[in-house]
Amino acid sequence: MQAINEAKRYIDNAKQILKEKAHKEDGLYSDKKYVKMAGHTAYSGVLVALDAVLGEKKKGRKSVEWYQKELSAIDRKVTATFANVYDALHLCMGYDGNQNAKIAVIGFEEAEKLITWAERRIQ
Repeated sequence: MQAINEAKRYIDNAKQILKEKAHKEDGLYSDKKYVKMAGHTAYSGVLVALDAVLGEKKKGRKSVEWYQKELSAIDRKVTATFANVYDALHLCMGYDGNQNAKIAVIGFEEAEKLITWAERRIQ
């Protein structure tokens, strides 16, 4: 349960970064640097929650493909949610710094769904 609380803390921190530093105006964040930071932070939180469910990889580093494979063996619907999180938080926000606030909202909603799923799997 500690991992889930930690994952939720990451999401809260990401939201706070956007709120306090990225300065939203007319549906767009003005500072890409903080959008990227928030995207990476939120995505890391999701991985913390998933690691609590999936455990350790036997050999090498975990990759997005590894997470997809492991999740698809458990629940195909959650694999689609993970793909949405990866796209919105990791790629669009974290790498591209997409400043559209709607992408952040969708990414956070999907991340929270995934964390809730992980929380239920752990109990």
